[in-house]
Amino acid sequence: MKLASMKQGRDGRLVVVSSDLAWCADAAHIAPTLQAALDDWDRLAPLLENLSTDLDHGVIPRERFHEHDAAAPLPRAYQWADGSAYVNHVALVRQARGADMPDTFWHDPLMYQGGSDGFLGPRDPIPLADEAWGCDLEAEIVVVTGDVPPGASRDEALAAIRLVGLTNDVSLRNLIPGELAKGFGFFQSKPASAFSPVFVTPDTLGDWWRDGKLHRVLMVDLNGQPFGRAQAGEDMTFDFGTLVAHAAKTRALGAGTIIGSGTVSNRDADGGPGKPIAAGGVGYSCLAEVRTVETITGGTATTPFLKQGDTVRIWAEDDRHHPIFGVIEQVVGG
Repeated sequence: MKLASMKQGRDGRLVVVSSDLAWCADAAHIAPTLQAALDDWDRLAPLLENLSTDLDHGVIPRERFHEHDAAAPLPRAYQWADGSAYVNHVALVRQARGADMPDTFWHDPLMYQGGSDGFLGPRDPIPLADEAWGCDLEAEIVVVTGDVPPGASRDEALAAIRLVGLTNDVSLRNLIPGELAKGFGFFQSKPASAFSPVFVTPDTLGDWWRDGKLHRVLMVDLNGQPFGRAQAGEDMTFDFGTLVAHAAKTRALGAGTIIGSGTVSNRDADGGPGKPIAAGGVGYSCLAEVRTVETITGGTATTPFLKQGDTVRIWAEDDRHHPIFGVIEQVVGG
């Protein structure tokens, strides 16, 4: 089942979307918003599944699904927590700035709580008031949970995952060092994130979703050129069950909590830092990582951060090369 929210009010209008993303059907008679559906998931999910089946069979009223008209599936959420499951990415960034890499980073997930009171739609522009802030894209996988009790095990956390999707978790890299130096975490350096047009139930993904990981290539284009083709199921040190359980260690998670994977990152085949696509590698899911590799190998970063007018495109494909979650496609500054 694929779910989306069309732009309407602050929380959108819930629709079910056909498997090929061509059509949608209004779901307001079941739940007016995705959050309402998540709040009563056990009762409402089967009704939404029936509506989805009827839509795919073309036996109910339907309308064309236009991704430009879609908000983030959850236009705002009670909680948005982003992990850093691909520790390779963390290790590279710390190496480039000469910071030690604690061994605990390989055993205890990093996670921060981001702003969730307003998300960008998949085709909304990326606001950028000052290019000197160092605007970066971050292509990630996300999951949405139901209610998770405190102290949940990994298996309990996995069972609580209701939906899977993608995000562009925008970062303002040049503001991060000053904020982290205060010892109190991110705030101004983490503006609104954008999400894929649709979120998908894990069962719909079939074998692509296993062991708490999405086993698909995460595609990233920058200004129309291939930038990243990392395999999301590889080099993921902490699966989503582990991430969700980590978030719930000392407190309950409410239905509608979004948990991110952090920047998807693959090592090169020789075990070293990833290579650009043009050099035979799988590329990168953020600019900071390519700049890090440039610093490690050449002494200085040469790839610029995002500028006004740059375009970012993020998606994942099925075996027929059709987008699974739709496409995040944003222009910097609109």
